[in-house]
Amino acid sequence: MEIHGEAIKELRTVSIEELDQNISELPLKIISRTKDIPFILVDADGNIKGSNNLDSIKENDPIYLKEQLAIMKSQNQPILVEYLGKTDYIYYRDSDLLDKLTYYPLAFLLILVLFLAVIYLFYSSNKAAETNKLWTGMAKETAHQIGTPLSSLLGWIEILKIENVNETYIKEIEKDVTRLNAIANRFSKIGSVPELKKENIVSISKHAFDYLESRSSKQIAFSFSTSDAEIYTNLNSELFGWVIENLIKNAIDAMLGKGQIDLKIENTAKKIKITVSDTGKGMPKKMFKQIFKPGFTTKKRGWGLGLSLSKRIVEDYHNGKIFVKKSEIDKGTTFVIYLNKM
Repeated sequence: MEIHGEAIKELRTVSIEELDQNISELPLKIISRTKDIPFILVDADGNIKGSNNLDSIKENDPIYLKEQLAIMKSQNQPILVEYLGKTDYIYYRDSDLLDKLTYYPLAFLLILVLFLAVIYLFYSSNKAAETNKLWTGMAKETAHQIGTPLSSLLGWIEILKIENVNETYIKEIEKDVTRLNAIANRFSKIGSVPELKKENIVSISKHAFDYLESRSSKQIAFSFSTSDAEIYTNLNSELFGWVIENLIKNAIDAMLGKGQIDLKIENTAKKIKITVSDTGKGMPKKMFKQIFKPGFTTKKRGWGLGLSLSKRIVEDYHNGKIFVKKSEIDKGTTFVIYLNKM
C-alpha cells in the first residue's frame, strides 16, 4: 500500500502528455494491479474522495463507506500522499483472503483435534469391545462350569430325602442350590439381550431381600416396605434380583455387619421407585458417579463390577435409572432406582 501511495503521488505530479508517453511505466502498473486490498482515499478534511476493491454493490452507499473507513482506521495507520501542495490519505484494511488465512491455522487445529478424537474413540471402543467380549466369554464359561456340580447337588438332595434327613436342612440346601442355578442363569445372560416379562416387582425384590436377610449378621436390622402388594412392570426377574442383591450386599459391607438396611418400593404416578438405604460409612459426593464405573471399588478385595453391572441391567436392559440420591460420611447411603410402569 505504501508503494501504491507513491504510485498515486507520481502519477498526479505528471502532466497528461507525460502520462500518455509513459503509460506502460511502473506506477500505472502498480495501481492497475492492486485488486485485492480494499482502500479508501480521503482528503485532508476527512472527505472521502474515492475507494477501490470494496463491495461493488455497496461502494456507492455513503453509510457503507463510513463503516469501512472506521474499520480501516482501527486496523492500520493511513499512508500520507502529498503532491502539488495537496495532502491525501490512503486508509486500507486486510484483504478478504488474508482475513480467511488468519483463521486457517485455527481451522486446521480444529480438524486435527477432531481427527485425533475420532482415532481415540475408535481405539477406545475397539478396546472396550474386546474387554466386553472377554468378560462375556468368562461369564458364559462360569455358567457352564457351575452347571456340572449343580446337577450333582440336585442328585444328592434326592438321596438326602430318601435317607429321611431333617427336612429343614434339605429346604435350606435347596434354597442355596436354587440360588446357584439363578447365578448360573444370570452369567449365561450376560452379553445377550434378556427377555422381559410382566412381573410383580414386589415379590421379586422381597425374594432377594429375604434370602440375604436370612444369611446375614443378626446385628443388622432389615426393613422392607411397599406401597402396594403387587406392582407390575416388564422385568427379567433373574437379572433384576441380581441388582437388589448387589445393593444389599454393598450396604452390608459398608456397615461392617452392623446397622440398618431399608428397602422401600413406591408406586408413584409415573414411575416405580425403589429406594435402598443403609447406615454405613457413606461416601463423598465426588464418588457418586465413579462407583458405577467398571473396576472402581473401595474394597480391598473387590473387583468393582457389582454396581457397574447393576447400572447396565437397570439402564440398558430395563430402560430405567439408578443413582446415588444422598450419602454422608459415617451416616449412610441411599440408592434410588426408577423403572417404567406397565
